[in-house]
Amino acid sequence: MPRIDIVVETPISRTGRARQIEAMFDVPPAEAARLEWRGDLPIEDIEWSVGLIVGPSGCGKSTILRELFGAPRALRWSKSSVIDDFAKSLSIQDVASACGGVGFNTVPAWLRPFSVLSNGEQFRVSVARLISEADEGSTVAIDEFTSVVDRQVAQIGSHAVQKVARKRGIRMVAASCHYDVIDWLQPDWMFEPATMTFTRRSLRRRPSIELDIVRVSSSAWSIFAPFHYMSADLKRGATCFGAFVDGRVVAFAATLPRPHAPKHSKIVGNSRGVTAPDWQGVGIMHTMNRVLGGAYKATGRRFHLYPAHPTLIRSYNKDPLWRCVSAPQITNTTRRSTLGGTFGGRPNATFAYAGPPLGEDDARRLLG
Repeated sequence: MPRIDIVVETPISRTGRARQIEAMFDVPPAEAARLEWRGDLPIEDIEWSVGLIVGPSGCGKSTILRELFGAPRALRWSKSSVIDDFAKSLSIQDVASACGGVGFNTVPAWLRPFSVLSNGEQFRVSVARLISEADEGSTVAIDEFTSVVDRQVAQIGSHAVQKVARKRGIRMVAASCHYDVIDWLQPDWMFEPATMTFTRRSLRRRPSIELDIVRVSSSAWSIFAPFHYMSADLKRGATCFGAFVDGRVVAFAATLPRPHAPKHSKIVGNSRGVTAPDWQGVGIMHTMNRVLGGAYKATGRRFHLYPAHPTLIRSYNKDPLWRCVSAPQITNTTRRSTLGGTFGGRPNATFAYAGPPLGEDDARRLLG
């Protein structure tokens, strides 16, 4: 098993100021400062994908991380869009899958330079790049994990990145001073240098998120339009819904009746669906679509989705609550993009909700 046997000695300053501080606080004079960590990290005989070294600042997390797992890789960001900074050996499908996997799903942000992204977006795209550029079976070391993002982003983001690390067959070891990420990161093992304590953990369900899905005014779209890659316009006849967490709107969906042959005249489709960047990666839009599908089914209508992102298509394809009506095919519609200009020909799939109906009272309350 890996043995921690680390001694760090550094000379102590002998300047005038240093001597004054020693006298002021009665610090015994010494020629060098000595720090040491000794113990075992019994991880060789267990199957693991995610490890966490956690504890307060100064307890030795970074030192142990570097000693046992190598220095964290420093990423260089120099291109005009972050997707161009990813390794040239990766296809655009690989890059899109990596970004989507860690919950960095705001497509317009993919085309911006790293320097203008929010702290949360920088955190996610950095992890996406580290994991996607690593060889399968290798170990990725990440220091100061979630240190520069707010705690909501840290928790939601931790859940997203551990999923993609496991899926890619990468071993990821994070060092963090924040204990609030543990239940979201779901590490297979945890080490606390402050007490030299090793804990083996089993995979558990992440903490629940209580969603309140209600009808909202179309004006709510203005909050989410900048994060949507298609037209910022919203059809006048759209029915709009918001998902709220603790009174804060975190996702938006809009539905429209779809023009079909008379025998399929009761089809309603999702025309807009956006999750706020800080909340991406935990399935909020999936939950929202299931609730809407159940509500429309309770009122005798069919609810359709039209995902284009390959990751979303695969996800809905595996979900027994959804039936693939049409495999991905190129649409003929020319659309105006929030990125500027027009585009057409995106490969949409069509999925119909096939789950149980929502209760009649709940459906009536939601749909009006």
